[in-house]
Amino acid sequence: MPDARPLKVLVVEDESLVALDIENMLEEMGCKVVASVPRLLRALDLAASLDFDLAVLDINLAGEVVYPLAFRLAERGIPFLFSTGYSTADLPSELRDRPILRKPVAPANLKRAVALARTGIRSVN
Repeated sequence: MPDARPLKVLVVEDESLVALDIENMLEEMGCKVVASVPRLLRALDLAASLDFDLAVLDINLAGEVVYPLAFRLAERGIPFLFSTGYSTADLPSELRDRPILRKPVAPANLKRAVALARTGIRSVN
């Protein structure tokens, strides 16, 4: 029998309107957004204590890269995907196999990236 509980998602995005759009799309998909944070330090704190199933990570958070959080999630086995409007050429090689969600975010692309992250299929390209 499939798990009926909603997927709990952490959203890490520094642009409030983009965060709101992603949150709304996730909720329309049946997910529960357990937290939405705009800064790396707060996200690192929450990642250590919050119960969530997946994270949507903006690569650039007000000039800081989200890689420390991504590495921490990878170590814990928590699926995540990156969202960005920039090039991913500088993405560390260890993180290049994660789904990339291009901004502006379209609902179908978010749904696909979430599904890929959850099933362990990492590369969207």
